[in-house]
Amino acid sequence: MCKSKKTIMYKEILDFMENQTCASICCIDQHGKPYCFNCYYAIHADDVYLYFKSSPDTYHGISIQNNPIVSGTILPDKLNKLITKGIQFTGTVISADGISAITASSSYHKKYPVGLLIPGQVFTIRIETIKMTDSSLGFGKKLAWKRAEEISLQ
Repeated sequence: MCKSKKTIMYKEILDFMENQTCASICCIDQHGKPYCFNCYYAIHADDVYLYFKSSPDTYHGISIQNNPIVSGTILPDKLNKLITKGIQFTGTVISADGISAITASSSYHKKYPVGLLIPGQVFTIRIETIKMTDSSLGFGKKLAWKRAEEISLQ
């Protein structure tokens, strides 16, 4: 398992997410209907953030500004029809400003340097839950992760 600041995550989940490139993300539009889009992403392991780049003026960009709750999936870049493997996640798009915006941009562009040539904004998803199916670990094997609730001591 990998330790992060606030959570413990299975190494298999983190390794899988770090080694893939494309996510399918679903948001809810202004009419209350689901809308999915595909994107390249980078992961920030310590905070369990997923970064993707897009224009804020796209349909999904406008939708996530109105309702930041999202879900998504990540499949292997190379599918193996004999092994079921993938991630399902839920999260919230959070506003990145100051240092967090710089971290988001540098993390994304480190993985995708060509992205520097493409206009757009790097968005940050604070991942709340992850479920990974990996039949290479055993038929129907599932690994789950949930962000630890922060406790406020007053």
